[in-house]
Amino acid sequence: MYKVFINERKLSFTNAIQQIDKNLEFVDVNTFSIAIDLLENTSAPSVNIYAENVEEVWNTFSASFRNIEAAGGVVLNTKDEVLFIYRMSKWDLPKGKMEKGESRDLTALREVEEECSITDLSLEKFLSSTYHMYTERDGSKILKITHWYKSVTMAISSHYHRKLKVLPKPNGSYKAILKQKFSQILFRIFA
Repeated sequence: MYKVFINERKLSFTNAIQQIDKNLEFVDVNTFSIAIDLLENTSAPSVNIYAENVEEVWNTFSASFRNIEAAGGVVLNTKDEVLFIYRMSKWDLPKGKMEKGESRDLTALREVEEECSITDLSLEKFLSSTYHMYTERDGSKILKITHWYKSVTMAISSHYHRKLKVLPKPNGSYKAILKQKFSQILFRIFA
């Protein structure tokens, strides 16, 4: 199964009908346009495209758009607190686009160091890749693939900086937000 987030709404690719409002059987590439239109222009929170050969459909989908790769880190300190950054009016995990010739893990290190001013960062393991789609100013669709790594530092504390925030290990009031927005990444650490 693959999941692509479009404006925080989910487009999934599976081999069977799912228990959601909108299921589309893959017929041809026009199925992608219909699904994206439903997510962008209706109140549908999720759409599922199903087909017998999910890998083939996914490969066709991803080849239909310009792909941009990025990498980032779920940064933990020694208390298992998670580092978030504030950008574009929302809290997010640190990440950024890969430079030409750069590996995924080096991108994750560089981006977290640049965005958070952390220098004693170490990557522990690859967690997952996530997919997001957005529209450029010229109207073209971009499929952004972000590769996530568990990262550890001794440098961050709960009193860090106004654009950075350290949150304790998921529990309590913000656990639902983390689960909804970052479940694909964080569950691999705190499962």
